[in-house]
Amino acid sequence: DRWDPERLMQCPFDKHHKIRACRFPYHLVKCSKNHPEAVKLLAKCPFNARHLVPYADLSDHIRNCDDQGFVEQHTEHEASRSQREQRNTVSTWQAPPCEEDWEKESLEEPDSHFVW
Repeated sequence: DRWDPERLMQCPFDKHHKIRACRFPYHLVKCSKNHPEAVKLLAKCPFNARHLVPYADLSDHIRNCDDQGFVEQHTEHEASRSQREQRNTVSTWQAPPCEEDWEKESLEEPDSHFVW
């Protein structure tokens, strides 16, 4: 099961290292410091930084990476959430108070006539 935290994973820097999946990210950081030459030969997958593959195999890995679907799903989910938020946004704008009172003005100046 790929989601099992106790699943053993092989270290890309040292083939003799078998690490539990839950500890794998920490091991990668530590082991990369111990194998600086191996780090130069490996590329990180753009979908999952735990996937370290030789540069020559990177394009094949990207095409077949299982985590590619998760990134696309997440991107679609974020886009749809953003659209929902934009549609649900209620304007808080309020018109400023009007200081004109046409009825009061017409009562104050009853003799004035409009001339065109």
